[in-house]
Amino acid sequence: MAAGAAGLWLDGAGAAAVGQAREASARLAPLVRPTVPDTFAGCREAIDGVDAAVATLLEHRVALAGRVQRLKPVGGHAGRDPRREAAIVAAMAARAPSVPVDGLARIMGAVIEAGLDAAERDEADETPVWRL
Repeated sequence: MAAGAAGLWLDGAGAAAVGQAREASARLAPLVRPTVPDTFAGCREAIDGVDAAVATLLEHRVALAGRVQRLKPVGGHAGRDPRREAAIVAAMAARAPSVPVDGLARIMGAVIEAGLDAAERDEADETPVWRL
């Protein structure tokens, strides 16, 4: 699969792979092709697209975090690493300078806790729903 200026080129892909590629590109397009709408409805539509991408990335992050929990010597909430979490927030702050660091820390704290809660509920060790 190769990303083009106006779409995707899939070489010899089956129907399932094409469907997965279309779904992934629709969800991730707001990240690689930002738009600046000039109407209220257009802004809402663009926000919905970004929210879909965020949800997709959260699903992937939760799956990876669940895997990490099963590999760590001490998993779950007891195995949290404040230094690692601070490093995550610092790295994100460099990529999102318009979001205050304390806001990123709250967001990532909630994301990390949600991932830990999901890992406690699900021991399946499966790949994310969007499987690419």
